[in-house]
Amino acid sequence: MASPNEIKKGLVMLYNNDPWVVTEFQHINPGKGAAFVRCRIKNVRDGRTLEQTIKVSESITIVAVEYRNVQYLYKDEIGYNFMDPASYEQFSMDASSVGDQSKYLQDGMTVMLSFYEEKPIALQVPKKMTFVITETMPAVKGDTAGGNVTKEATVDAGFTIRVPIFINQGEKVIVNTDTGEYVERA
Repeated sequence: MASPNEIKKGLVMLYNNDPWVVTEFQHINPGKGAAFVRCRIKNVRDGRTLEQTIKVSESITIVAVEYRNVQYLYKDEIGYNFMDPASYEQFSMDASSVGDQSKYLQDGMTVMLSFYEEKPIALQVPKKMTFVITETMPAVKGDTAGGNVTKEATVDAGFTIRVPIFINQGEKVIVNTDTGEYVERA
């Protein structure tokens, strides 16, 4: 038995005698009352998703899963395909299992897959990744009034992030993959 404080993205826990993987979570500590964890969980067997609130005073059962470093190969109509570099065994995950982490996948990169009963159930990309800014507006003199001023920028992977106004096109930046936010220049 474990505490709900241990809940994190990718964790597999037992709920109603079925294994569920945590896809999103938020620890909430209200000013009045007991703390709790609000999480979105996905059933490993049938793919159903639920919103669940777990009080910190309750306990959860964490399911043992196997973690493997695998290489991302490509995306096709079935889903996202990965390969174990040691055994050359290939695995496929559907788009709903990969979720919004798919925007961070780059050909040949190493990611961590969680396996339950020899089936891939969750994907973890590195916490911080480097991208090149492909499109952004140039900074205009006088735009700094007010402190932390940001602008939209498109990265080479095709998604947009908010960056400080001093970041220019062609620069490399580090992005936090958990939040999708700019961290620093690379």
